[in-house]
Amino acid sequence: MPLEIIDCPISGLQVIKPELFGDERGYFYESYSTKKYAAAGVTDLFIQDNQSYSKKGVLRGLHFQAPPFAQSKLVRVTLGSVYDVAVDLRHDSPTLGQYYGLILSEYNHLQFYIPPGFAHGYLVLSDTAIFQYKCDQYYNPSADRGIRYDDPDLGISWPLTGESFEVSAKDIKLPSLKDYKTLNGFL
Repeated sequence: MPLEIIDCPISGLQVIKPELFGDERGYFYESYSTKKYAAAGVTDLFIQDNQSYSKKGVLRGLHFQAPPFAQSKLVRVTLGSVYDVAVDLRHDSPTLGQYYGLILSEYNHLQFYIPPGFAHGYLVLSDTAIFQYKCDQYYNPSADRGIRYDDPDLGISWPLTGESFEVSAKDIKLPSLKDYKTLNGFL
């Protein structure tokens, strides 16, 4: 059975809904199949799997790796729920600086494919969450980059308004997109 692909307003991003087989015992689904994902247009060779555990209010991001180490990611949540965001950083894109966000959860089983050229981050909405993702490039500390999650030019509408987010010291120091472009040129 083919995967269900949900349209995104930003070209390149894909929301994927796998086929779920459930009964009174629970459920089963293929979380990844090279053949099925290739048929859906995701042809990346994923070489690294990552997992993080976080508590409510933790905000991670917005991260990316600079070329030639730029990564594509296939992300999902296996416990809890998060608000997941991708920001278009492709300099030739008509949607440069725009973002797309959605809720990923253990209940909706959605996966989010993010190609190279996007910054990525998420906010934990549930008491705790386990976030898993595949990458097509290894982590490279020298290529590690990011932009501010609260950059007013991006205007990301993070849920949990009125609550303070728990953000790493590294992420608090990230530049705005405008400052990143001024300091580093572009991607």
